[in-house]
Amino acid sequence: WHLQGCPLSLQMLAYNRHTYATVSQRLIITVIPAPGGDPPYQGEFLVGNRNVEELLPVVAREMFLQASAGVWERGDLQVINITSALDRGGRVPLPIEGRKEGVYVKVGSHSPFSPCLESAVSPQSLFRCSLGQQPLASCYDTFAPHFSIRWCNLTLLQVWPSPTTPGPVWGSGVLEDDGDFQPPTEVSPQDLLPGFLVTLLVPLVVALLLCLLLGHLMCCRREGV
Repeated sequence: WHLQGCPLSLQMLAYNRHTYATVSQRLIITVIPAPGGDPPYQGEFLVGNRNVEELLPVVAREMFLQASAGVWERGDLQVINITSALDRGGRVPLPIEGRKEGVYVKVGSHSPFSPCLESAVSPQSLFRCSLGQQPLASCYDTFAPHFSIRWCNLTLLQVWPSPTTPGPVWGSGVLEDDGDFQPPTEVSPQDLLPGFLVTLLVPLVVALLLCLLLGHLMCCRREGV
């Protein structure tokens, strides 16, 4: 779907996790292309000590971008998507000790990944994660203490724009002069009388036989006749 520049009407439904009260609101959203296009380098972080509504405000997102810039070593970062960990198969936390649901935050940049991020997703780091250990990271964790990052769930993606297929070419609307019209080959006339007679006579004969049989049973098979 090509949605750039098209206004979208969304019906938002929210509920209070404590009282389970619900409220709905209709939002009109206009999709506009990102300045400079979509960032090709994207990293998704799992924040373990936050709920999704805590990262939606602009102040919280700016704070997360500043922390991301410290490990990415770039300043042109932007938040692409924020998703609750419950939508990725996460479990609902127990209502004790202030535990959070967890949030996946996808950040994009036009600059390549830093060596710190690449080392965090290296095969050696994945092997350490399989053993329950912390992955390798050659940089200082600038997310602490505000954001607790699950480094074993870090995902790095390189998204390149797909080539656009050319659309149809519209002509002038006038047919080109291609010579005289050549009608299709003439079809020899067919005799439709036999098919008509079969279609008409066969049901009539069957109906007549049924009438004779029914008349014989009702008139000639009566008691005393």
